[in-house]
Amino acid sequence: MSAHKITALVTGASAGLGTEFCRQLADRCDVIIAVARRGDRLVALREELAGRAELHAVEADLTSVEGVARAMEALRQQGPVDYLVNNAGFMPYGNFADIDIQSQRAMVSLHADATITLCRAAIPFMRERGSGFIINVSSIGAFLPSQGLAVYGATKAFLNFYSLALQDELAGTGIVVQALCPGYMHTEFHAAMEEKGFDKKRVPAHMWMTAPEVVTASLAGLGSGRVLVVPGEGNVALARGGLQRQLDAL
Repeated sequence: MSAHKITALVTGASAGLGTEFCRQLADRCDVIIAVARRGDRLVALREELAGRAELHAVEADLTSVEGVARAMEALRQQGPVDYLVNNAGFMPYGNFADIDIQSQRAMVSLHADATITLCRAAIPFMRERGSGFIINVSSIGAFLPSQGLAVYGATKAFLNFYSLALQDELAGTGIVVQALCPGYMHTEFHAAMEEKGFDKKRVPAHMWMTAPEVVTASLAGLGSGRVLVVPGEGNVALARGGLQRQLDAL
């Protein structure tokens, strides 16, 4: 029997946090299953990481049943996985009643359905091995109900709740669950918001972080015992303030 290869599956791997997770996990893993819609970028990432980790590029749109099935098949063929990073996501920016409902439904499917489906597939093998790491990429928006982000924030609040409950269910199994809650980042994610009216200048410069900073905080937080990881002191203060406002609304 061949020796087990430490393996990670990362969704949304073609840009931003997903790409950076692949880069940093290449120092921890033998194999990376990189899932994203833009296959050309995955090929470029495979070339970049050559000699560090064996990268399998899986071109798939996880808002579709077919895309999730392709990711599941890759997990079956190349797994089991030691790291599962549910990072794929997008954000239709604007007031709920003014945005096409199909984009909102696709976002719920991606953030919630795809995440729990991949977790359900990965956990039995992790439990059998007695170890594993699951990172569900949430957002500071989970704590801050905001105009223009109603459904987005709700899906991220779901990920926080789900991750907290899942970690309780998996206590004693050796599996670590994390909900990573980044704030503003210099990535394509927030750049796309600018096209829909978001003004980056309204956010203080010190609140912006880079993808490497956020991923470093995430991986460091896996051994901390904390399920909710909020990188940056300013973001922690925002999250606590948001929770307090919710309590004040009771």
